[in-house]
Amino acid sequence: MALKVYERYLAREIYLGTTLVLLAFLLLFGFFDLVHELEDVGKNGYGLPHALGFVLLTLPGRVYELFPVAVLIGSLYALTLLARHSEIIILRASGLSTRRLLVTLSKLGLGFVVLVFLVGEFLAPPAENLARQLQLKTRSPVVGQEFRSGVWVKDERNFVNVRDMRPDGRLHDVRIFAFDERYQLQSISEAREARYVTAGDWQLEQVMQTSFANDRTEVRQFPSLSWKSALTPDILSVLMVVPERMSFVQLWQYIRHLEGNQQKAQRYQIALWKKLIYPLAVLVMMVLALPFAYLQDRMGGVSIKIFAGVMLGIAFHMLNGLFSSLGAINNWPPFWSAITPGAIFLLAAAGLLWWSERR
Repeated sequence: MALKVYERYLAREIYLGTTLVLLAFLLLFGFFDLVHELEDVGKNGYGLPHALGFVLLTLPGRVYELFPVAVLIGSLYALTLLARHSEIIILRASGLSTRRLLVTLSKLGLGFVVLVFLVGEFLAPPAENLARQLQLKTRSPVVGQEFRSGVWVKDERNFVNVRDMRPDGRLHDVRIFAFDERYQLQSISEAREARYVTAGDWQLEQVMQTSFANDRTEVRQFPSLSWKSALTPDILSVLMVVPERMSFVQLWQYIRHLEGNQQKAQRYQIALWKKLIYPLAVLVMMVLALPFAYLQDRMGGVSIKIFAGVMLGIAFHMLNGLFSSLGAINNWPPFWSAITPGAIFLLAAAGLLWWSERR
């Protein structure tokens, strides 16, 4: 259905305001990220083009994180300017009720919701992965160097320790601790390198295997050895990425892997629900901006409201992270941990609307 004249006018103002705010945020955060990367320019062949490339590849992730805040400030700015020019008063005097205005804002926000979901699912995760690979290829040939003992993974009855992972998916310095059904240690296999061959199959190179059986210890060496495992390079690379930076598909696969190995998946389940709920925060931010348009301040109204929008955006961002951490620590239901920050702000928006209508 075609938009009405006033809806097209609101759409133009809100979309323009949101775009300008988002660009300002990206320039600001991109500048700070570049300053941080400049500390490593000149080390191990890491040059300025690499730093610029890294910052550009992290921008989609920034768009995903900052979009609800940009929508809040952009909508607040656009609606406040309309109110200052008495255009909101004219619309309401023409019969436009608060309910219809909320419906209009929701219609305009649906495009933002789809955009945020697409960026978070299809653009930000691969861009983050490319940024990490670019950084690793120019700074260091290995992944996960910050881990002292490497990455530990449970694979059915085995425990796997991976010291390093290269950008092409090869594993270096792999240790496999194999247990029997009574969880008694059967063998320890140490491989210099592991290469993923096909689904469920790895090829271990330069293997030294220590077997424990019948009160005897036997040490054997193999130039190569086949290893059956449910692990894949994608799963192992996930261990190097924070859950919030993963796609919905990656989160779903990794949660299934953790649950199949009877491991705790609370943090990843919260991130999965946030993937579905976070784009809807855009609609909450637009609703929250509406009460500010009803407040008629003659002096300094716009700047005060913009400042209030920035503070509310920061509070929303902090609450998002806080409830994710609290939910993982206290084993709260993942759905409620993910939805609570948005619900709090939606209740605040409803309260402000009720208060402004009664003034």
